[in-house]
Amino acid sequence: MANIVVVGTQWGDEGKGKIVDLLAEYADSVVRFQGGNNAGHTMVVKGEQFISHLVPSGILQNRTCFIGNGMVVDPAVLIEEIEYLTARGVAVTPENLRISERAHVIMPYHKRIDNARERIKGDKKIGTTGRGIGPCYEDKATRRGIRFVELIDSDLFRERVATILDEKNFYLEHYLKDEPLALAGIIAAYDGFARKLAPFVTNISVELSRLIANGAQVLFEGAQGTHLDIDHGTYPFVTSSNTVAGNACNGAGVGPRAITGVLGIVKAYTTRVGEGPFPTELFDKTGDQIQQRGAEFGATTGRKRRCGWLDTVIVRNAVRLNSLSGLAITKLDVLGGQEHIKVCNAYTHNGRVLDEFPTSLEILTECEPVYETLPGWPEDIRGVRRFEDLPVNARNYLSRIEALTDVSIDIVSVGPGRDETFIVKNPFTC
Repeated sequence: MANIVVVGTQWGDEGKGKIVDLLAEYADSVVRFQGGNNAGHTMVVKGEQFISHLVPSGILQNRTCFIGNGMVVDPAVLIEEIEYLTARGVAVTPENLRISERAHVIMPYHKRIDNARERIKGDKKIGTTGRGIGPCYEDKATRRGIRFVELIDSDLFRERVATILDEKNFYLEHYLKDEPLALAGIIAAYDGFARKLAPFVTNISVELSRLIANGAQVLFEGAQGTHLDIDHGTYPFVTSSNTVAGNACNGAGVGPRAITGVLGIVKAYTTRVGEGPFPTELFDKTGDQIQQRGAEFGATTGRKRRCGWLDTVIVRNAVRLNSLSGLAITKLDVLGGQEHIKVCNAYTHNGRVLDEFPTSLEILTECEPVYETLPGWPEDIRGVRRFEDLPVNARNYLSRIEALTDVSIDIVSVGPGRDETFIVKNPFTC
């Protein structure tokens, strides 16, 4: 029996969705344990592209999927996603999608506050997606949140919203200079959401514990990346939840002894969406080429991603924070055709060499990457299906990543399709 956590090692957008889709073949269930619809997972199956924001990627493999208590869920978006998948021929029913009764519900005032805050910050904005994720987590922390268990109890839901809305409207009107929200409209819309989603709601902690006790294999799917973690990322340019592997247990309601391995997803170069420091960012023709070849646009926002060389300082940081037992390298094909490829193995700051990722954003912003240069490969590798069939320089690049991170590469992706990824060592069967 194996229960594997999949996490991003960089700033998100590493390709977790396609790796989860691939590994779901070997799992019985897939669990998403944090975040909300500020994340997007893109999967390509038999030439068809699927994008999910809330439903775990394992739904494409017809696995039982769980939305964990660590998530914050916009019910309108979830219903829209269920309808989108159903229309594409993917079955989504209460039998194969389960929602934690403890997951928190994103409300209209969360989204309104999120966008209004960004507007008044101007050039000091965080770069939030505006989906209401942060304000919903705020209410969770201050014990003013609304969970699915309250959403599906209409009387209790009305009572909870009524007590919260006066405060939210005061804040919207008098500080954020925005329009107030009407209670009746919220109740009418969310009563409709509750009727549609009530059959999916359950105690997933109990269900997962029973599955694991009976020998089921579970795949835990993270969103965003390690360096967007609220504690360990480039704060305040981070998301509002813990993205590291340790939160898989808390966000799904299982004990730590249930986890047997952690797979870290590493894009073959580095990207970032939104604001925040990025030591290896490229502002030249090479950066533009990587952005265009990699089709680097956010699956959720459509924003153009910032691109740069692979930074193994942040990958090593992710190795430590997540106890990574293996790596999956994605988008290796995008680097094809580069005469030389650079890898950052350390930083310099005021004459000092830094091997570890600094906590201070002021220091990180001033860091210069220390690069080593490796020869590139001219070959198109999208047709490669075995490690040994990769060009020698591509193999050397991967070997160097292993040496710099001290973690083995278990999976390599050379294209967007499910069949364009090959497994060197399967974490579910090894």
